Amino acid sequence: MHGAPYLKRIHYRGSTAATADSLRHLQVAHLLTVPFENLSIHHGEEIVLDEDALFDKIVRRRRGGFCYEANGLFAALLRELGFDVAMVSAAVARGDGEFGPEFDHMTLKVTLDECWLVDVGFGDSFREPLLFDERGEQQQGSRTYRITAEGTHLLLSQRDEGDDWKPQYRFTEQPHSFVDFAEMCRYHQTSPLSHFTQAPVCSLATEDGRMTLSGMRLITTSAGKARIERTLATQDEYADVLREQFGIRLAEAVVTSPSAAGLGEALGTERHRSTAP
Repeated sequence: MHGAPYLKRIHYRGSTAATADSLRHLQVAHLLTVPFENLSIHHGEEIVLDEDALFDKIVRRRRGGFCYEANGLFAALLRELGFDVAMVSAAVARGDGEFGPEFDHMTLKVTLDECWLVDVGFGDSFREPLLFDERGEQQQGSRTYRITAEGTHLLLSQRDEGDDWKPQYRFTEQPHSFVDFAEMCRYHQTSPLSHFTQAPVCSLATEDGRMTLSGMRLITTSAGKARIERTLATQDEYADVLREQFGIRLAEAVVTSPSAAGLGEALGTERHRSTAP
């Protein structure tokens, strides 16, 4: 894995010392430049959990990926820079109050003088690393996060300003490797019950909000401004938006029918969710 091209890919020119400040800036840079996307699943491209394959896709071909890809490759970059990184299994909260299976999501634990929860593969979530062992509230902009103990797991919750706490995912501290996530990665690529097979989505954080291409709908949100949504009319327009707004060029545009596009409803559903048993 070559760190210099990766840092260029995420437009990072800051310090690469293994410090909390560098970690914070690296996560933000990654979220602003590497889209959360599942286009490979809808374009007939197999997702392989291998550092060389992920480097080729995300760095050389300037694509994005879902959790296993984005967090997996980011972990490799951090290790190359001297960080102590563990890939951690997480189970994503469902709408019915239950959680998905283990390895439903990959998140990262980075150990410095203090431990940090790091995640560049959960869509619209925390921008900066969270203190892993802090059990109080951690504020980021208009959102608040907290990590609480839940039996043998830790639970990440999020609260928007004026709203109630909502569970995001629960996780353990045990380190894992790519092979441990392989079965669930295959599931999310192939199962009709997986959220990721329902419709293509591509989402990228901006300085003050987010852009999401969900099916044929382009959704833009900015802090303090109304959400803007428009429906794309043609495959050419879809390909233009991918290229101009997300920096992604595909051999042929991935499009869905209006009914399928509706399954990727609304900002925030790009988060990793599963109906796996």
